Formats: sequence, C-alpha cells, structure tokens
Amino acid sequence: MTTSSHLRIRHLSVAFGGQSVLRDVSLDVPDRKITVIIGPSGCGKTTLLKSLNRLLDSVEGARVTGSIFVDEDDINDPKVEVTRIRKKMGLLSQKPQVLPMSIFDNIAYGPRLHGVRNKAVLSALVEKELRAAGLWDEVKDRLHGPASRLSVGQQQRLCLARGLAVEPEIILGDEPTSALDPQSSRIVEQRLMALKADYTVIVVTHILRQARRIADYIAFLYLGELVEHGPAAEVFAAPRDARTKAYLTGEIS
Repeated sequence: MTTSSHLRIRHLSVAFGGQSVLRDVSLDVPDRKITVIIGPSGCGKTTLLKSLNRLLDSVEGARVTGSIFVDEDDINDPKVEVTRIRKKMGLLSQKPQVLPMSIFDNIAYGPRLHGVRNKAVLSALVEKELRAAGLWDEVKDRLHGPASRLSVGQQQRLCLARGLAVEPEIILGDEPTSALDPQSSRIVEQRLMALKADYTVIVVTHILRQARRIADYIAFLYLGELVEHGPAAEVFAAPRDARTKAYLTGEIS
C-alpha cells in the first residue's frame, strides 16, 4: 500500500449506545483511486464513511475511538477545526439534497461562504464544476432556474458539482446511485471514474456489479470488521478470506 496516502484510518471503532458497529478498522486509502466499501447491510459501511468527515458528531450516543488522519491532521482530535476538515471532503448522499435556490446559486453557495464574491470568478467556477459533473450542456441555458426542477439524476450531479466547488481533496459517496435510474447511475459512475484523476474517491455500494465496474481498491466489511482490502482485481479474482469469497459468491448477503 502506498505510503503517500493522505487519508489513513487507524484502529477506528464506533459504537452507538454501547452497541459496537465498527471494530478496530485500520486502512490506508489510495490517493487518486476509487476505493469501494462493500459488505452486507448493517455491516458498518455507511458508519465508516460518515466517520471520515465527523458526521457522527451530531448522532446521540455515538462513541468514536481511534484516529483518522487527513494529511497530518487527526480529525478526531478535539482541537481540529471540523469545518476545515469537511472542506476537504465532498459528500454525495443516497438521495440528492439540492438547496432551495437556483442551479447557479447551488454551486456558488460554498465558494461564497468561503469569501468568493467576484461575479466573473463565480461564473467561471460554476461552469467549470458543472462541466466536471457532466451537467453543463444540459443546464447552461437555465442556470438561474430552480434546482428543484432538475431530474433526480441531474440533481445528484448538481450535488457533485456543488461539492467540487469548495475544492475538496476527497469525494465520499454513500450509495450515490441508489435513487437513480440506470442511465443516470451510469453517468454518475462515469463522472466519478473521470474525477479520480484529480481526487481520492470513496464509495459505499451494495451493488457488486457497480463495485466491479468502478473500483480500483476494495474494502470488505463484515459484522463491523474490516475483513479484507486490496486492489479490486485481486480481491475479486482471488479473495484471501473465506467470508469475502462467500459474500462475492452470494452465500452471505
């Protein structure tokens, strides 16, 4: 595993109300690759993803131990500024959550929060990120129309563009295509595969076919344990652990 990874998880454990969900997870996430987290429902996939930008802070009864290093910062250190860490992470949820404003203002929202006011700069940035998300040609003539009128697939790509606008280092996707039709799902997959040239991408999915299509690296969780991880081609072709093999062949689900 490369030592240049700027996202490193060390001995991460998470419990809710005393119920253990993740146990002693350690993983170096490869830079500029798509890492896909797979495993049965309830195995801790989404909990792991939410741990990476401290979204569990607001969950009552959540107890998180261990370290998550983004560059040299341990994001679980109480002295770390959470907003600065989250700026490094772009998050795609299962269902797109567009802001109740125009397409343009959805993209410009984050940069404005960080002090960007120049209209020309904002316009150029909006176009750049909409192109990166594969949405520019579809919306360039209605940028000031409400984002809520976009299709669900377009809304998800708008959320991707909005996340890119704050210049993150890492893109997180929590089953980002689960609410989309097949065509929209494939477009989102294609955009993520293109974006890995510039970003580290981590995707949770319950769809093994999708994992096979997009993953460069696989992390398999089972009952809160990181059972196996490695290059996707190796894990799919010759899993080392019997539980991984059973999951990939459908014996456990």
